[in-house]
Amino acid sequence: MQTYKKFLLAAAVSMAFSATAMAETLKMGIEAAYPPFNNKDASGNVVGFDKDIGDALCAKMKVEKCEVYVSDWDGIIPALNAKKFDFLVSSLSITDERKQAVDFTDPYYSNKLQFIAPKATADFKTDAAYLKGKTIGAQRATLAGTYLEDKLPDTTAKLYDTQENAYLDLTSGRLDGILADKYVQYEWLKSKDGSAYEFKGDPVVESDKIGIAVRKGDPLRERLNKALAEIKADGTYKKINDKYFPFSIE
Repeated sequence: MQTYKKFLLAAAVSMAFSATAMAETLKMGIEAAYPPFNNKDASGNVVGFDKDIGDALCAKMKVEKCEVYVSDWDGIIPALNAKKFDFLVSSLSITDERKQAVDFTDPYYSNKLQFIAPKATADFKTDAAYLKGKTIGAQRATLAGTYLEDKLPDTTAKLYDTQENAYLDLTSGRLDGILADKYVQYEWLKSKDGSAYEFKGDPVVESDKIGIAVRKGDPLRERLNKALAEIKADGTYKKINDKYFPFSIE
């Protein structure tokens, strides 16, 4: 009888554990102002490459519910560490400085930093001598913003809370150019507003590795890495890539 009771208890514990695992909810943090990687559609729903990757990872981890939490870029890492969400999938560059605050997964795509400027500025150059005294825009707290401040101290770096606000100032004539992720610029240059602008010079940073952030020491990192490897192996990643770009960004 005791053995039978122990069996029933073990079975009950196992079922309870399985039910908990099946009912798991994870929250992903996204800026939702960085198309085509993350933004909102006409109905206010969060969409984009980052969102699709996050959903695919949740599906691979068999998470019952994956919720999206939108956060301003400036406070997005503090929000993660304050447990407002569980992982951050918002085109975050993996840097040594950020590694002090969060843990990163393996990179889920690679980017480059490149200037854009008006097509009419045919003589635009990306060297420090030409850019001296010019006003160049970038999003605040990004690799582009840091590059302008560290590598081009004689250039006036104008930093913005969102990439979209930088584009507004460019089209209003308040900027000589913008430095940002190439694949974000690529998307904007295809738009009506971006049609009078073009890439200038070669990328100034060739390999910007983008990762998913979790809180320091969180075992969720390993689960995400495993799921990331699986979506790359089974073709899910390629389908998401091809939805947004006619070339691989992996």
